[in-house]
Amino acid sequence: MLMTEDKQNQLKKINSAPYMALATMAICLSRDVSGNQFRHMNETYGILIDYGHIDSVLLKASIVHDLIEDLPGFDHDLIITADKEGMNVYKLVLEVTKKPNEIKADFLKRIFNEGSRNARLLKSADRIANLKDIGLMSNIDFIRNYCQESETYVLPISDSVDTDMSTEIKDLIESRRRLLYLFE
Repeated sequence: MLMTEDKQNQLKKINSAPYMALATMAICLSRDVSGNQFRHMNETYGILIDYGHIDSVLLKASIVHDLIEDLPGFDHDLIITADKEGMNVYKLVLEVTKKPNEIKADFLKRIFNEGSRNARLLKSADRIANLKDIGLMSNIDFIRNYCQESETYVLPISDSVDTDMSTEIKDLIESRRRLLYLFE
């Protein structure tokens, strides 16, 4: 489906360059499934746009959503001072950041139960990007567990905000399970 002219105009008004500049700090963070965190965060941004979610705070947060969790010593003030929406972007990033010593299941339950609509959209897009990336280069047990975690915790999150995103997550889970079946 093509983006409406209204959404295109909305997107044109968003200056995400300050956040893109911050995200380049993640180029050095490689991922087990290939690539780096910079590309992953940009893919998450693209997924949100693809599904028509054109909210400036949401899109800006998607570009930097992994910096606090994955970059040791990251100065969160860099997000807060990036532009006039920095504080709101920072708050959204915190919603989707796993707290120290927080179990992954509790983290995902927290997003479902307490997360804002934007936090649930961001987590859904993040999971789509992650599921797309896992495959032959990942450990079989990791893929199996990740699919189960996605089905148990992330599908309810995505169902609550965007059924089309939820459908893609279901399809990706099924395709990853088919890969597992081929290797077992």
